[in-house]
Amino acid sequence: MKKASLGLSVFLIIVFVFNIGYSIYMRQTAEMAALYWGSRGDEVIEVQKRLKNWGYYDGVVDGIYGADTYRAVRKFQSRNGLRVDGIVGTETKKALGIPVGEPDYTATRGVSGRDSTYLLAQAIYGEARGEPYTGQVAVGAVILNRVSHPSFPNSIPGVIFQPGAFTAVSDGQMYLTPDNTALKAARDALNGWDPTGGAIYYYNPAKTTNNWIYSRPVVKVIGKHWFAK
Repeated sequence: MKKASLGLSVFLIIVFVFNIGYSIYMRQTAEMAALYWGSRGDEVIEVQKRLKNWGYYDGVVDGIYGADTYRAVRKFQSRNGLRVDGIVGTETKKALGIPVGEPDYTATRGVSGRDSTYLLAQAIYGEARGEPYTGQVAVGAVILNRVSHPSFPNSIPGVIFQPGAFTAVSDGQMYLTPDNTALKAARDALNGWDPTGGAIYYYNPAKTTNNWIYSRPVVKVIGKHWFAK
């Protein structure tokens, strides 16, 4: 019995040490992947380009993470519901549409992962809950159509968190827990159902104050939303 207890104790100690070591490794890996003041390289250039295109950064795109980049990142984080720390970690990269090596965030229609489904469902629920089911799928399809369109970011999070793109992100409804209907609508959209026929815009004419949107050709009306190209 004493030998058995000793063996169990040794085993538990090994497991404990392994877990600590693994946690340290994962934390260090995440820290190394993050960009912050003083970072340099191609990934910093990509961050600067995206921030510049969206009006957050007016400095030189030089791949050097300095004061101007830091301020631009914080402004982007603040406006998109992210932790405002000036560090371009995993969540900020996702919001910018920069790949972080996580296959769940797929940018390709017809290939879905758990995380991309949930993120899309959050957007659908925030933007279109209460709409007919087809209309909820249609909102998901618009997001995916933007992913494939050269005028928009090339990832699901990039499209959803593009500054000013969706009211649900601005007013916080994006962060509500999606229901099963929204999750199902997200899966249907990811699997290729596009009730809009390729629309990249939608709006509720009873609520929109954007006159420009009326210049876009309407291709479909579903529920309260008008879908346009």
